Amino acid sequence: MNFLRRIVKPQNKEDENFYYELKELLNFKPIKLSLYKKAFTHRSLKLVDSKGNPVNYERLEFLGDAILSTVIASYLYKKVPEGDEGYLTQMRSKVVSREHLNTLGKDLDLIKFVKSSISKEHISNNIHGNIFEALVGAIYLDRGYNYCHQFIYEQVIMPYVDIEQLEGKISSYKSFVIEWCQKKKKKYKFDSYEDSGNQLKKHFTVRVSIDGNIIAKGRATSKKKAEEIAAKRTYYAMQKQMLEP
Repeated sequence: MNFLRRIVKPQNKEDENFYYELKELLNFKPIKLSLYKKAFTHRSLKLVDSKGNPVNYERLEFLGDAILSTVIASYLYKKVPEGDEGYLTQMRSKVVSREHLNTLGKDLDLIKFVKSSISKEHISNNIHGNIFEALVGAIYLDRGYNYCHQFIYEQVIMPYVDIEQLEGKISSYKSFVIEWCQKKKKKYKFDSYEDSGNQLKKHFTVRVSIDGNIIAKGRATSKKKAEEIAAKRTYYAMQKQMLEP
């Protein structure tokens, strides 16, 4: 089939603008605009297709997450031949961390494409990383793995993946604190308790103690987030000691 005939031409001015902005972002011609529209559709719109299936970015996000991990894993495998499984896994986790993907999504200004019934100021910050992964999923379904690889290489690997810099980046402060305590033979404890206060939504507070001394606290809407906040504060409170050889 002739390639030009396969391209779904924009049906209106809005689609035409979307097509050309997308083409500039991707550095290649998108074919099925409907896939990319779905990648930027928030669940708050509650759209469904003719079969009653939800139309939003979440399934594409799942697919894009897997493809992104595969491309990054392949790159690291070739780039760092001396790296063992643990090292490669850790490095991949740093590249595809939610924090890193949110930065990518923001830098590409993907939020401007999002359709939602919620104002963009009130959507979770993770929307930036979520729609980046959804975009990767849409590219895969539209143009295949090679185009995904090209996009990820140009937009993620080239501008953001610096092996030496990533080696020094902490992906989990909780893991770092625990490993340091174990290495230095120090007793550590992460105490958590429910702490909703006057708020309707459940909150948790976590206290980090080292050798019986409370070092820092963290509070969030999940125990895991509260632990990470408390661990990060512990790291900065004891940074000098923790970075000593």
